[in-house]
Amino acid sequence: MPLIENTTYKAEGFWRKNSHISTILGTRYKKYPVPNYTREKIITDDGDFLNLDWRFQLNKKKLVILFHGLEGDSKRTYLNSCSDYFYDKGFNILAWNHRGCGGEINNTLRLYHHGVIDDVDRIISKAVDEKYEEIYLIGYSMGGALIVNYLGAYNVPKQVKAASVFSIPISLKSCSDTLKVFPNTIYLNNFRKTLVPKFEEKAKQFPGKLNEEMIPKIKSFDEIDEYFTAPLHGYESKEDYYYKASPATVLDNVKIPTLIVNAQNDPFLGEECYPKERFKQYPHIYFEVPKHGGHCAFPLKNNPFSWCEIRAFEFLNDY
Repeated sequence: MPLIENTTYKAEGFWRKNSHISTILGTRYKKYPVPNYTREKIITDDGDFLNLDWRFQLNKKKLVILFHGLEGDSKRTYLNSCSDYFYDKGFNILAWNHRGCGGEINNTLRLYHHGVIDDVDRIISKAVDEKYEEIYLIGYSMGGALIVNYLGAYNVPKQVKAASVFSIPISLKSCSDTLKVFPNTIYLNNFRKTLVPKFEEKAKQFPGKLNEEMIPKIKSFDEIDEYFTAPLHGYESKEDYYYKASPATVLDNVKIPTLIVNAQNDPFLGEECYPKERFKQYPHIYFEVPKHGGHCAFPLKNNPFSWCEIRAFEFLNDY
């Protein structure tokens, strides 16, 4: 306790049980319409900006803040369906875009990564300033890691009641190593298609500030994090980044109800992302490990929603 031994997710059919097919079909090829958002651009205190997409109810009682994953944005399918699910239940919605995501390159040299919790604090402070009474956090993959890192490092405002996160890299080193192994390497190739142009654009914005000669040599997350993530964001090395930006380092400090769900067959996550014994000691964190679900997928038969938003609502609604 609170290790959840009996999960409610049951995958039906071969493709929903297959880690790669469920991940690719459930997150890349599944289509769910983008909600009708109202965009707001806020200026940060370091001279940059963040793009926020809102859906408003008539009252400001409850707000869900949605966090997308690596190289995602506020209009990813898994966020779209989650947004509709909670909006239909009376929640206001804020789906925000990390720096450099959402269709615009950001102004400063920095981008985003698993440890950018100062931006999380900016977003939550914005929600508090807007007078929302109850704030709930839902994150996927990197977005979920950001939530846990924030909860473990900041004095969380009383308005933040609970969080649900899915498919999160509890250990970044473990995930980096896992994504080097075939066929998991297919996912890095997908990320490279958008990360490489971003690095190239940053190199044009800030000549001489990036390891430009390494951009065409990216073969794994080791190169991304050693030559770009770490030096751009003040880490000594990729190892320093992997340690400091891993949720594993702050789990002991999380003080609000938090549900973490990692599927056993997630192709992104290594063994150290399933520290089941460790979770038995936590009074506030609940760890659930369905046998299937892939990465951020958890597809359901004959249902436009995924199990993620249904499970998130079930958990968050208790707080």
